Amino acid sequence: MRHRARSRKLGRTSAHRKALYRNLVTALLEHERIETTDAKAKQLRRVADRMITLGKRGDLHARRQALRVVRDKAVAAKLFSELADRFRERPGGYTRVIKVRTRVGDAAPMSIVELVESGPGGNG
Repeated sequence: MRHRARSRKLGRTSAHRKALYRNLVTALLEHERIETTDAKAKQLRRVADRMITLGKRGDLHARRQALRVVRDKAVAAKLFSELADRFRERPGGYTRVIKVRTRVGDAAPMSIVELVESGPGGNG
């Protein structure tokens, strides 16, 4: 039973899962749109929204908390400048999950995770 279990284990150890979330959220913030499995996408939403909220706060403590997850300094700088300004007036819900297909190799359901308000040239 999974009563009150908040997260998915995804068949990984806790350290592997933490590294996976770090890599996914860094890729999402860098490229603003990534494709992954449904289960990973639903968990990624939580972490990514939390990072953007930290970016909007913008103080030193928020920057240090974000750098614990986003290990790429260029992506962290983008988070605290460009993305924070873009989502300044939005109260939450910064990401969108779109189910797209099933993967050919193992029939895993795949999704696209993207930031809601895309940047210049985007259609979101």
